[in-house]
Amino acid sequence: MISSAQLAAQVMKVNHAGEHGAINIYAAQILMARFTAKSLLPELQAFKADEERHRNIFLAELNRRGLARCRSYWLCAVGGYILGLGTGLLGARAISITTVAVERVVLKHLRHQMEFLADDTHATTAISSIIEEEQEHHDKADIHRNTNSVFEAVLSTAVSSATESVIWLGMRI
Repeated sequence: MISSAQLAAQVMKVNHAGEHGAINIYAAQILMARFTAKSLLPELQAFKADEERHRNIFLAELNRRGLARCRSYWLCAVGGYILGLGTGLLGARAISITTVAVERVVLKHLRHQMEFLADDTHATTAISSIIEEEQEHHDKADIHRNTNSVFEAVLSTAVSSATESVIWLGMRI
């Protein structure tokens, strides 16, 4: 059985890797949005800056605990970049659908982490410091999405499933 300290350590590692993945999603979307969704560039750049700050929060927590990065760190980077390129190529709607889907999964996990890591003040402080901004990303992107369609259902399901899978894998490797 895993101890609460081991669980908190693994969660911090996975959160750090996930933030790295998010940075790469936004980096690739910014690259593609220059051609497909110029109106979203300022928002995407702000989101990327937030994710960089979030990654640094989790990195500081890893350093405080004397932990190495998660083994899924580079998987998150590559997967995030590929996801960002593909959805960025599809334009503003796909970018927004992707942000909403990723943030929905991330927020669910962060809120759950706050409950089961309640005894670890450092972990809950790190997590709680980013929840508001992640919710803001979700809500701002949700405004641009403005449609319920088969395209949205398929893309949202695929992105949510991929995000859940990477989190699941990160917790196990």
